[in-house]
Amino acid sequence: MRISRPHWQALLSELESARRQRHLVTYRALLERLQLPAPAMQTLAAALEHLAALDAQAERPLRSALVISQSASRLPRTGFFECVARLGRFAGPADGPAAASWHAGEVARVFEFIYPEIS
Repeated sequence: MRISRPHWQALLSELESARRQRHLVTYRALLERLQLPAPAMQTLAAALEHLAALDAQAERPLRSALVISQSASRLPRTGFFECVARLGRFAGPADGPAAASWHAGEVARVFEFIYPEIS
């Protein structure tokens, strides 16, 4: 799943806006705002994983942590935790207290970090 350059820029802009406002954003809200072509959720997930890899490579907090499920957990989907485990940022089950604690810490780091402009 590849995301178009305008959609990628819009995704970065949405995440930067959420970061500045210290808000989390749901997958559904992002899908509605970005108007990605089908299969939209897979495209969004792939883009968020790509962004996580870029941030990890640059040793930055992971902006994709700002995107959460609408479920009661208020955590990212399981695939996010699988991705960050592959990146060496998190180890443990994706649906337990360790995941929630790691996620809260990562979100706090994202809120405090100033990301360079990406062209």
